[in-house]
Formats: sequence, structure tokens, C-alpha cells
Amino acid sequence: MVIIKLINKKKKKGYHNTNIHKNMSKNIVVVGSCMIDFTSYVSRLPKPGETLAGNDFKRAFGGKGANQCVAAAKLGASTTLVASLGSDVFGEEYLQSLKSLNVDTKYIKLRRDIHSGIAQITVAESGENSIVIIPGANALLTPNDVDDAYDLIKNAAVLLTQFETPLDTTLQALKLHKGHGISIVNGAPAVVNVDLEILKNCDIFCVNETEAEVMTAIQPLTLFNGQEALTKFFEIGCNTVIITLGSAGAIFATRTNPTMIHIPVESVIPVDTTGAGDAFLGALAYFLVYYPNLSLEEQISRACQVATRSVLKIGTQSSFPTKEELSDEIFSY
Repeated sequence: MVIIKLINKKKKKGYHNTNIHKNMSKNIVVVGSCMIDFTSYVSRLPKPGETLAGNDFKRAFGGKGANQCVAAAKLGASTTLVASLGSDVFGEEYLQSLKSLNVDTKYIKLRRDIHSGIAQITVAESGENSIVIIPGANALLTPNDVDDAYDLIKNAAVLLTQFETPLDTTLQALKLHKGHGISIVNGAPAVVNVDLEILKNCDIFCVNETEAEVMTAIQPLTLFNGQEALTKFFEIGCNTVIITLGSAGAIFATRTNPTMIHIPVESVIPVDTTGAGDAFLGALAYFLVYYPNLSLEEQISRACQVATRSVLKIGTQSSFPTKEELSDEIFSY
């Protein structure tokens, strides 16, 4: 078993969250997508117009919302998913899978006359991947569905959302939760002209380097121009921004402490990077709720270590580590 150890055992200085207190619910609520992943494994990613012979094929459960929810649940968090699936065999199977992972599925709706969302994923031997999604039932997740979960969302310690479901639904969830706990928006897939109300109403906005490039027009985004990208996000209303950089770790800053902080990660040889960002976000939500006295820098560092562990196995949700598969140091104060 591979064990990812803490990069720095000392409690790091920096931003501390004050929106979670000991009397608050420990529940993480995810409003987001469920996808059925159809994954092809190839020697390298194909060029436009090229046909490649693959090495393997797998069908599994995915979608950024469900992935992030499962990642937190596998660490031991109390989680609830607000989502939309099709009334097909995939939807029924997905519900049972989520229940087996201790995810509360009370607010997942099965829609008639539409298929569940799917993702076509290609994974190269290098671990790189490309993904095409077809939303299906995810497109039918509405603000009314969020209103149905009013008490749940209002009382959540962390609300986690993405851009794979309608953005008016995302905004409604953020407005209901505002002033209660911490809200995280994962800006994936990237939206060029995003509703600025979403950015202003969330506490933490998180994207990877590719998504940051699309939204800031800074290309390529590196550690050297990361500060410029963070500043651009602050200019359009973001409060705290995290940009994940794959093997280079992550950078972040806050509106009150706008100087970029870089968090490196242990160097590993990846097997499959699919879902690494979701592993990071689910883990970040977990550490925000269950380790609120750590600095945000330390919480991000530990979430990076969980994500690093996930790239060492093939698959998405199946690659997310459980608490028992990680070093005890990651869960120490």
C-alpha cells in the first residue's frame, strides 16, 4: 500500500475559516452532477481526426458532483447529494452505489423520459485524460429542487457545487446557504462569461489551471503568472480562490490576503488522473468541516495529498482513498 505522508507536520500560518463552529451540523451537501463514465484507455490521446486502438474499456460512476460527494464520504464525512438521474438502468444502479458508500440520496430525483448524464473519457498511459460530457438528466436539476432541500442546504457546514448543472440552480443553492457555513464553487467545466453573482456569493472558488486559463485568458498559466490570475479572479468578485496545478500542487489567495501562496505536492508517477480534482475538493470539504482549526493552507495541503493518492489507481470514484489508506499524520492536529 502506498502511503502519502504529510509534507509539513507543522501547523501552517495563514487564513483560518470562522464560518464553521462546534455547534454546527457536520454535514457536507453537494448540489451537482451524476454521470456514467465510459472510459477508454489508450497509449496516448488521439489527434483530431485520428483513430486509435485502445487497450481497455470500463464503465463506472462519475460526475463532478457525485465524485466530490463520494470523495468526502470515503474519508468518513456525513454527505448528502442533491442531483438528478434518468429513469434508466444506469440511474437505478447509481442510486444503489451511492447508498453503499453511505451517501444520503434522499434528494436525488429520477427523471422520466431522459437518460442519465454520461461522460466519454479517454485516458492515456501518461495518466492524461480528455473528457466529453452529455448532461442528460443533469440539465433538469432546477432551483425548485434546491428549494425542496431548503433546510438541508441552510444547515450544511459546507455546500459544494460545480458548473455541470444549470447555473441558476447553483446560484439558488448559494443564496440559500449564504451566511451559514462555507460554500465552495468548482468552476468546472469552465464558463467564459459566468454569472458574477455566483462568484460573489461563494466563499471559495476553485478551478484547475486549464479552467483558469479559459476564465482569465492567461495562457499558459504557471506558477510564475499565478498571482496575475488570482488577481483577475478577485477583480470579478471572488473571495477566496484556489487554482490546482496538477503535479505542481496548488496556489491560493484570499481577498483579505491577496498574495499568492504555493502548496507543493509529493512527486509521483500517475496511473490515471481522472477525478483527481474531485478527490481534492471532496477532501477539502472534509478538512474544512472536521478540522476547522487548521489554517486554510494546511487544509489545502492535506487535500492535495488525498488527490495525489487518487492518481495512483485506475478509475474515478474507485480510486478515491479511504481514511484507512492514508497516513495517520494527515488526520492529526
